[in-house]
Amino acid sequence: MIAAPSQRPGPGTAAVSPTRGRWALRDQPAVGWIVGAVAVALLHPFVADSHWLMVHMILLGAMTHAAIVWSTYFAQALLKTSEDVDPRRLQSARIVLVIIGVVCVLVGVPTAHWPLVIVGASLVSCAVLWHAVALAVRLGKSVARRFRTTVHYYLAAAICVPVGAGFGVALAKGSGDEWHGRLVLAHSMTMLLGWLGLTVLGTLLTLWPTMLRTRMDERAETLARQALPVVLVGLIGIDAATLAASRPAAVGCFAVYAAGVCWWGRALLRPVRTSPPRHASAYFVGSAVVWAAVLLILVPVEVATAASWGRVTDRYDAVATIAAVGFAFQLLSGALSHLVPVVIGGGAQVVRAAQVWFDRFAVARITVVNLGLVLWVTPTPPAVRDTAKLLTLVTLLTLVPLMILGTTAAARLRRELADDHSLRGRKLGVDPGIWSSGQLVAGVAVIALAVSIGIAWNPTGIGAVDAGGDTHAVQATGHTTTVRVTAADMRFHPSSVTVPRGDKLVVVLTNTDSSTSHDVAFPNGAKAPLLAKGKSARVEVGVITHSMQGWCTVPGHRAMGMVFTVKTTDAPATAMGHSAAPKRAVHADRAFPASFRAADPSLPPLTAATVHHVTLTVRDVEMEVAPGIRQKRWTYNGKVPAPTLHGRVGDTFVVKLINKGSMDHSIDFHAGEVSPDRPMREVAPGRSLTYRFTAHRAGIWMYHCATMPMTAHIAAGMAGAVVIEPPGLPPVDRSYLLVQSEVYVAGDGRSPVREVDADTAAKGTPTFVTFNGAADQYDARPLTARAGARVRIWVLDAGPAKALSFHVIGTQFDTVYAEGGYLLKRGKDGFGDVDGGAQALALQPGQGGFVEFTPPAAGHYPFVSHVMNDAEHGAHGTIEVTPSR
Repeated sequence: MIAAPSQRPGPGTAAVSPTRGRWALRDQPAVGWIVGAVAVALLHPFVADSHWLMVHMILLGAMTHAAIVWSTYFAQALLKTSEDVDPRRLQSARIVLVIIGVVCVLVGVPTAHWPLVIVGASLVSCAVLWHAVALAVRLGKSVARRFRTTVHYYLAAAICVPVGAGFGVALAKGSGDEWHGRLVLAHSMTMLLGWLGLTVLGTLLTLWPTMLRTRMDERAETLARQALPVVLVGLIGIDAATLAASRPAAVGCFAVYAAGVCWWGRALLRPVRTSPPRHASAYFVGSAVVWAAVLLILVPVEVATAASWGRVTDRYDAVATIAAVGFAFQLLSGALSHLVPVVIGGGAQVVRAAQVWFDRFAVARITVVNLGLVLWVTPTPPAVRDTAKLLTLVTLLTLVPLMILGTTAAARLRRELADDHSLRGRKLGVDPGIWSSGQLVAGVAVIALAVSIGIAWNPTGIGAVDAGGDTHAVQATGHTTTVRVTAADMRFHPSSVTVPRGDKLVVVLTNTDSSTSHDVAFPNGAKAPLLAKGKSARVEVGVITHSMQGWCTVPGHRAMGMVFTVKTTDAPATAMGHSAAPKRAVHADRAFPASFRAADPSLPPLTAATVHHVTLTVRDVEMEVAPGIRQKRWTYNGKVPAPTLHGRVGDTFVVKLINKGSMDHSIDFHAGEVSPDRPMREVAPGRSLTYRFTAHRAGIWMYHCATMPMTAHIAAGMAGAVVIEPPGLPPVDRSYLLVQSEVYVAGDGRSPVREVDADTAAKGTPTFVTFNGAADQYDARPLTARAGARVRIWVLDAGPAKALSFHVIGTQFDTVYAEGGYLLKRGKDGFGDVDGGAQALALQPGQGGFVEFTPPAAGHYPFVSHVMNDAEHGAHGTIEVTPSR
C-alpha cells in the first residue's frame, strides 16, 4: 500500500511527492493479504479457525502493512524531508519483519504453538517500534511547521502495537472465561482503536480532502491537535478499566474516545459540503468511517449489557466482521482506488485512464457490499446470511481485477503519449463522477435476489409456508409467539411451548452447555446453526398449524432426550414431526472390490524419540465398512482405527487436535494421567487444542472421542490405540495390532451414505463387528507369518458395547498380556508353573493386551472373536502362514 495526496493540491492541502513507480514489497502485500482473507472466508468449511484467520489477515496483515507504508510516505511528504532520512532498504527490512511476524501469528494461534505466537508478536512489535523511531528522526530533521500533528498520531499509534501484542500473546496462552473476555476486549481495542484507528485519524486529515479535490478545513490541524489527548485518554482508560474489570468505567472511556473522534471529525464535514464525493475512493472511505462509528456504538453496548466479562465477547464475531470487512476492507479499497492512479503518475490523462477502471460499477459495488454486510451481521436466516457473505466478499474482491485493468490501461496510454506527442495536453472533459441511479437499483436488486434465495431455501423463515407443511388449512393470525430456549445437559429448557394455532413461532435458542455444541431443527426445514457454548440463534419456525416436535440434529442427542415439543391450543396434537423411517436391511456383497485397501495391521515401529509430536485432524470421511457397504465416518486423520501411537515407558506425547469435522469433538487418552478439564474439553469445528501427557505405565491404551453420546462417536470411528511396550519386550518376527469395534449402519449402507445410526448404537445392536474398521477385510487381505516364527498380536477392544474373546484357530498362546501384566510369559504363569497355554484373550470394552504364538506349519489360520455372534457379523480374519526358510 502506498499513500500520497494528489500531486496537484489546492490551498490548504499538503504538497506531496511520493516515490513513483513500482516497488513490489510496498505495493503487493496488502493486496495479497486481502485476497488470502477472502479465500479463507469462502473456504471456511475446510479451514480451521477460518473467521479468526480472515479477520487477522485483514486487520493484522493488510492493515498493518498499509499503516506502515501510509505513515512513512505521508510523513515524508508532509514534513518535506528527503528519502535518505529513511532509505528504502530499511523500509523493506521492516516490511519483511512484519510479514514474517504476521505469518508466525497466523500459524501459531490456530495450532496453539505459543512460542511461535511470541516470536510473531515480537517481530511485528519490533518492526513497528523501529518504524516509530524512523518517524521520530524524520520529525526531528524537518523544518516544516504544518502537519506535524499527523506524525504525532502515527507515533502514538505505533506505541499501541507492543501493548496490544502483549494482550494477544496472553490471550493465545489461554485463560478462564472472565479473563478471556477482558483480554479479547483489551487486545482488540488497543489494536483497532489505537494502532489502526490513530493511523487512520492522522492520515484522513489530509487524504480525505485530497480525495474530494478540495481544500482542507483551515481548523483541521487545530481540531486534530486538540482531539489527540482526548482520544489517548479514552483508549488508555478502556484498557485500564477492562483489566480492572470495571465495565461502567470501560463504557465511560469509550464515550471519551468517541468524543475525541467526533471533535476531530468536524474537520471532515466542510470538505464534504464543499465538494461531495464523486469517485469510488471517497465513497468506500466514507462507508468505512460510517462502520467505524457503528463499532464505537456497538462495542460499548455489548460491554454494558453482557451478563459478565466472560459473556462480553459472545457476539464478537459480528464486531470482528464489521471491523475487518466494513471498516478495514472498505478503507483499503478506497485508499487503493485513489492512490494507485496517483502513484502511477504520467499526468492527468494517465491518472484519469486508470481511475475510470476503479470507478467501474462503483455505485452497484458499494451498495452490494454495505447492504450485504448488514445482512451478514444481523440475525437473518442462515441461507440469506451465507448468500450475503458470499456477495459481499466477492464484490470487494472485484477491486483486484479492476486494479489490474486500470494499471494496464494507464501503462498503455503512457506508451501512446510517449509515441505521439500530439496527444499530450489534450483537455479532459468534465469529470462526470460515478453516481448512477441505475447502478443503485441494480445493487439493491442483487441484494433482493440474495434474500429471495434465502427465503426459497427456507421459506418458513418469514412464515411464507406454515410450519406444519399445510399452506391453506390455517389462516395466519398475524401474531408472533417468541420463546427463549436454552440447551444444556442433553435437554431443551423449556422442553415444550404452546402456540395459538395460526401464530408464527420464533425460537431463540441459546446453548448454555459447558462443553457441547447443539442446534435445533423442525420437520419443515427450519433449523438453527450449530451453536458453541454461549452462542445464540433465532429460528423462524413459521406459522403453526398443528403440533410438532423439534430436535437437536447432532447424532445421538435426539436419542438422549433433546427434543422440543410445539403444541397448539385449539387443535389436537398430530404426528410429532416425521415418523421414523423403517430400518432397511443391510446386505453386504460377497467380497471387497479389487481396489479395496485393507487397513495396515502392522504395529508401527518404535523410534529413538522420547518426545512424540502428533497432529490428529478430525475429518468426516466416507469409508467402506463391509463389502459394498459405506458409511460417513468421523475420524482422526481419516483413518479407522485412528493412528497408533507407539512408545516406551517415560515417553512424552504432545498431541495437537484440530477439528475439521462438522460438529464438536474431543479426545481422551487412557495412557495419560491428566486433569480432564482442559485437555479433554470439546473442540468446536475450526478450533484446536493441545493434549500433553507422559506414559508412566506399560500397556495398550485406548484413546477416543469423549463427546456425548460417546457410543455414537466411538462407533463412528473415533478410537485408536497407544502402545507402551513393557520394558525388555523381546523382538518377534511379526507384530500386529487389531482393534475390535462395532459399526452401526443407518439405512441400507448404499444410497444415500449416512453417518452412524446413533439409536442402534445406544441399544448396542451393531450391524457389523470389525477388526480395524471393516468387516471381513482380513479374509480378503490376510495377515502374513512364517511357520516356526514368533508372532505377537496386540489387541484392543474399542467397543463401545461388545466384549471380545480373541482366538486364533489352529494354534495356542504361550504368552498372554492383559491390562498391564502377564497372565502367561513363554508358558510360565504367575505362580511359577510352566508349560501353560491359553486359547483366548478376554477383553471388555476399553481393555487391551497382546498374545504371542508360533504357527507350527504353513497354512491358513483364522482368527475370530469367540463371541460367535460377533464373529458372524464380521469379527474374523485370516493369517496366511508360509513355510519357514
